[in-house]
Amino acid sequence: MAGERTQKLRDRNLWNELVALRDEQRADRATAVQVVRGKDLPRESNPMGLMRWYMHPGLRDIALKTLSIYEQELPPRGRSGRLQFQGGQIMFIIEGNGHTLIDGVKYPWKKRDVVNLPTRKDGIVVQHFNADEEKPARFLVVEPNLFAATGVDRGCGFEQLENSPDFRP
Repeated sequence: MAGERTQKLRDRNLWNELVALRDEQRADRATAVQVVRGKDLPRESNPMGLMRWYMHPGLRDIALKTLSIYEQELPPRGRSGRLQFQGGQIMFIIEGNGHTLIDGVKYPWKKRDVVNLPTRKDGIVVQHFNADEEKPARFLVVEPNLFAATGVDRGCGFEQLENSPDFRP
């Protein structure tokens, strides 16, 4: 197995692949969306409920890829799906009142509150509930997009300024 991997690596030039990735990221940023307008976003029904994605790891046309941001809506007396994951999210309550269960502990919230979903080594179990019988609850969820936190340019550029004297093209 190791010999096979070594041969595959020998057949590649990882430096050139890194520079190509940089160029691809730059091309994406050149035409990237600077303002994501909520009115232009479709509402998605998924196992967690109703969401509008502002920033997502799979969206390549946005200028900044370091965050994942979505708006979630819970219908009157509704609830989200229940999820086990690493945690590390922030919820800003846009409207409504209800509660979030984090590992079975109830945390009430209302409009303009911020709920911190902790990061834990073994993850957390989370579910959100709307307490209002007539109105939906809406909240914005933000978390780091750890898949693409910095990009190859690392925020300041990535340029070959001088070749090593040992380099032989």
